[in-house]
Amino acid sequence: MDLNLDAFWMPFTANRDFKQAPRLLSKAKDMHYWTPEGRQILDGTAGLWCVNAGHSRPRIVEAIARQAGEMDFAPPFQMGHPLAFELADRLQKYVPEGLNRVFFTNSGSESVETALKIALAYHRLRGESHRTRLIGRERGYHGVNFAGTALGGMGPNRKMFGSSLSGVDHMRHTHDLARNAFTKGQPEHGAELADDLERLVALHDASTIAAVIVEPMAGSTGVLLPPKGYLQRLRDICDKHGILLIFDEVITGFGRLGAPFAAQHFGVTPDMITAAKGITNGTIPMGAVFVKQGIHDTFMQAPPGIELPHGYTYSGHPMACAAALATLDTYDEEGLLTRGQAMHAKMEAAVHSLKGLPNVVDIRNTGMVGAIEFAPRAGAAPGRRAFEVFLGCWEEGVLLRAAGDNIAISPPLIINDSQIDQIVSTLEKVIKRVA
Repeated sequence: MDLNLDAFWMPFTANRDFKQAPRLLSKAKDMHYWTPEGRQILDGTAGLWCVNAGHSRPRIVEAIARQAGEMDFAPPFQMGHPLAFELADRLQKYVPEGLNRVFFTNSGSESVETALKIALAYHRLRGESHRTRLIGRERGYHGVNFAGTALGGMGPNRKMFGSSLSGVDHMRHTHDLARNAFTKGQPEHGAELADDLERLVALHDASTIAAVIVEPMAGSTGVLLPPKGYLQRLRDICDKHGILLIFDEVITGFGRLGAPFAAQHFGVTPDMITAAKGITNGTIPMGAVFVKQGIHDTFMQAPPGIELPHGYTYSGHPMACAAALATLDTYDEEGLLTRGQAMHAKMEAAVHSLKGLPNVVDIRNTGMVGAIEFAPRAGAAPGRRAFEVFLGCWEEGVLLRAAGDNIAISPPLIINDSQIDQIVSTLEKVIKRVA
């Protein structure tokens, strides 16, 4: 294929290296991609944590095409269309009870930005406008807008952009190789790390803190699971000090851990949930923020007029709504949002079979997600060993994701046993060769 690669400035990509040896995808169906040359690639990453029902599913494809012909766009400001209300009503049934108000966005980054703005405005409406501080966590990822970048805890994502947002602080991360390496499921040790929020309360005073945002399972930094009891402890501290708790479930939402959302999987209900990715199976960009009714009702008590001066041209886009409704139908018909429970044991045994391979220092898993962590390569840039494993698996026909010194596995939820075996046998072969 004769392509001019110069004009496209690619996101989160080493552009110069990529364009010397491009990795191109041209077709997708169910569990596989195909390259322009016709080489089949098993998708071990659900696209980018988003294609939970597999690729090019007929019900979703048909819904998008039908909606494009019926109504391609409708203005969301001071106007509405039936699909947006239908989708919001249906979505509230998948989240924990009480999170029954839905604000539509177009991405996870926008969902995070929206939730944080709602938190700040909520406290102002309650007469606590001094609550302006926002707390994130080290090794967290909350998208790439200014607030998400500031609240995120990944150094390389922050260093080019300065402070980006004032009034931000971070709790310690929960990754503890010394005590928790090769744990199956949630780590036993580390619930006390939630008490780091008390340190920040003492430093800043609780009356200045509006919200805490965490991923219940940190995905982009290598599948970091919360220690047992950690999230409940965080919930209790937030309640004690009147701080809102936000779960960023852009990755964990829609079945990744074996429940519709991680909040249900771990049994802890936040005040807001941010979502995107799997809401439309990755087909049309869309995101959502799920909000407790009490927070929403505070806005409705304001004087008549626009209660929340915030939104996007494409909030609740008709084609995105059609895609999302068809995606939910597919999830429901095939039991995909809980399939991770049934596949957990297979996935766990498969990924942990890699223990003992060269330079593998940790393996983590739950539901339909896993990670293999490598020792850094001496004298090389951080993450180089994992990136070489990623390239080796690509050459062998399996697409995985390098995240720092980790390889993350997060396949479509339709994966079968033999395909899990293919992923793991490919990893074993490549690790022995390059790691």
